[in-house]
Amino acid sequence: MKVKWSIGAIIHHKKYAYRGVIVSFDPCCQADERWYRGNRSQPARDQPWYHVLVDNSDTTTYVAEENLELAITKEPIEHPLLTQYFSSYFQGQYYSYTLN
Repeated sequence: MKVKWSIGAIIHHKKYAYRGVIVSFDPCCQADERWYRGNRSQPARDQPWYHVLVDNSDTTTYVAEENLELAITKEPIEHPLLTQYFSSYFQGQYYSYTLN
């Protein structure tokens, strides 16, 4: 399965209007059934799901591809874990210590 967004992409959540940066992804939802049932939007499990650092927060989220779009604003993300995942930022994209 092909993913739409790359690691380091700055995204916008369509429903909850937050920005964030993608740090990893799964080809389909890997969360257990209890977590999934507690998810307010309940998107399909059989699509890529992304681990996201939420801007101006210490929160991380797990989001279905259908709920994401590229962020219009390409300003850097503020998150305490950012430097654990990425070593540089250039023109709206984060890059890791190793190749993405």
